Amino acid sequence: MTVNELLQLSLYLGILLACVKPLGIYMARVYSGSTTWLERILGPVERLLYRLCGIDKSVEMTWRQYSLAVLSFSLLSFLTVYAFQRTQGWLPLNPQSLSAVSPDSSFNTAVSFTTNTNWQGYGGETTMSYLTQMAALTVQNFASAAAGMAVLMALIRGFTRHTTETIGNFWVDLLRGTLYVLVPLSLVLAVALVSQGVVQTFDSYHEVALLQPTTDAEGKAVTTQTIAVGPVASQVAIKQLGTNGGGFFNVNSAHPLENPTPLSNLLQVLSILLIPAALCFTFGEMVGDRRQGWAVLAAMMLIFVPLLVVTTIAEQTGNSRLAQLGVEQAASDRQAGGNMEGKEARFGIVNSTLWAVATTAASNGSVNSMHDSFTPLGGLVPMWLMQLGEVIFGGVGSGLYGMLMFAIVAVFLSGLMVGRTPEYLGKKIGAFEMKMASLAILFPCAMVLVGTAVAVVAPSGRETIFNPGPHGFSEVLYAVSSASNNNGSAFAGLGANTPFYNALLGLAMLVGRFWVMLPVLAIAGSLAAKKNVPAGPGTLPTHTPLFVVLLVAVVIVVGALSFFPALALGPIVEHLLMTAAN
Repeated sequence: MTVNELLQLSLYLGILLACVKPLGIYMARVYSGSTTWLERILGPVERLLYRLCGIDKSVEMTWRQYSLAVLSFSLLSFLTVYAFQRTQGWLPLNPQSLSAVSPDSSFNTAVSFTTNTNWQGYGGETTMSYLTQMAALTVQNFASAAAGMAVLMALIRGFTRHTTETIGNFWVDLLRGTLYVLVPLSLVLAVALVSQGVVQTFDSYHEVALLQPTTDAEGKAVTTQTIAVGPVASQVAIKQLGTNGGGFFNVNSAHPLENPTPLSNLLQVLSILLIPAALCFTFGEMVGDRRQGWAVLAAMMLIFVPLLVVTTIAEQTGNSRLAQLGVEQAASDRQAGGNMEGKEARFGIVNSTLWAVATTAASNGSVNSMHDSFTPLGGLVPMWLMQLGEVIFGGVGSGLYGMLMFAIVAVFLSGLMVGRTPEYLGKKIGAFEMKMASLAILFPCAMVLVGTAVAVVAPSGRETIFNPGPHGFSEVLYAVSSASNNNGSAFAGLGANTPFYNALLGLAMLVGRFWVMLPVLAIAGSLAAKKNVPAGPGTLPTHTPLFVVLLVAVVIVVGALSFFPALALGPIVEHLLMTAAN
C-alpha cells in the first residue's frame, strides 16, 4: 500500500471514530426520552403525530406485543410499496410515463425495501416513477431503518430492566428514531450532496446533443443522449444513513449524478458506518457502562480494518494474467494502477475498496464500483463480510443486535470453560437465550447455503448464470448471501430479475430479517423478566481485551466453519486458477 492510500484510509477512520461519541450520546438521549437540543423544534411535531396516530407513549409492550407491532408495520410497508409499483402507470409524478412493474419484480422489491435490504433487480431510472421512488422507496428507507433501531432499543432495555414484562413501545421508538435521528441527519446530508452536484429535481429527463455522434448496433445514426434526472439527493442521503443502499440510478453510487465528486464520495461512505458505529456507544451509555460499547466497537474494528487492508492490497496488486501480457499495473503519477476494471477513475483503487468493504460490513449494499470485477480475493472479502451475519457494524440497529447475539454465545462458551452459569451485563444467560441466539445466527447461514444449492441445481436458476465455472458460482453465492443477510449488493453478472430469483431472494430476505429480529425480541423479553445478578469473582469481564478477542474469534469461527467449503468452490479456486500460470 502507498502512503497516499494509508493516509486516505486513516483520515476516513479518524473522522468516523471522532463522530461516535457525540452522536452516540445524542441517540441515547433520544431513545431514553430525555430532552434534546431539537426538542423545541420537533417536540410539537412529535406530540401532534402521537395524537394523529392514537399513540399513548406511556403504554409499554411485552416482547410479544412488540413483535406483533413490528410484523404488522412491516406487512403494511410491504403492501404499500407493492401497490405503488403495480399502479404507478396511473399515478402522478411520472414524467417518463413508465408502466407498472411486473408482479414478481414488485414482490421482490417490496420485500427488499421492507427488510432494509434494498436489493435491486431493476434499473431505477427505467423502471420506477418519481412518485414510486419517493413515496414508496425513500419513505421505506426511513421506516425500515427506524424499525431496526427500535428493536435494538428493546434489546438494550432487556439488559437494563429487571423483573418486568415490558421492553418499551415500538411506535414511540419508531417515531423518535425517525424524527430525531434519521430526518435531521438526512436533511443535512442531502443539502451537502446537492452542493456537490447531486441532482434534486422533478424535471423530465433531458435530451442532449452528443459532442461526437455515433451509430447504434443497427448502423443508425445516434446524435442525442437521454440524461436521467429526478429527486436523487433526498433518496441518496437516507439510503446511506439508514444502511439501505438502494440507488436512484441503476449503477448506484458509481453514477456521476448520484456521486459526482471526491467529497460527495467521502460524505456518503462516512454515512454508511456513521449510525452503526455510534450505536455501539449508545449501547454502552444506556446500559450504564460505556466500556461495553467500546468493547463491541473494538471487536468490529478488529475485523473491519484488516479486511479493508487485504481488499485494498488485492485490488492494488492487480490481475497477474494481465501482468503476463505486459500491462502496466503499478501505481504512478499517471495512473492509479492495480485492477481498475469496473472502477471509476475519479475514485481510484482505495476509495473503491473502502466503499466495497464498508458497504458489505454494514448491510448497506450501495456501490461505487462493480464488485463482480474485483479480483477473486478482493471479491471474497465483501462476500465473507456479509456471510458473517452483517454484524461488523451491520445495518442500523440490526448490526448491533446481531453482534450482541454473538456476545451472548461468547459469554456462554466462557461459562462452559470455567464451569459457571454465564452472565452478561448482570443477567444470567440460560438455555432459552442460547436457543434464541442460535436461531438468530444459524437461520441466515442455512438460508445462504440452501438457497445457493437450490439455485445452482434448478434449471431456472442455472439459465441466467452467464459466467461459467467458479465465477458463475460466486455470483450465485454472493446474491443469496446478500439477500439472506439483508445487504443488497450484487455480483452483477447474474441475471437475477427473473421469477425464480425474485421469489428465492425475496424468501431469503424475509428469513434474514425476521428470523433474526423475532428471536432478538424474545431474548429482550426474557432478560427484562430476570433479576440483576451482581458480578462475582467468577464473572467474565465483558469490557476487556480478552473478551474482545473471544468475541472476534466466535464471529470468525462461525463464519469460517459455515462458509469455507462454499467459498472454496468459488473465489478461492478462482484465485488459484488466476495465479496457476505464474
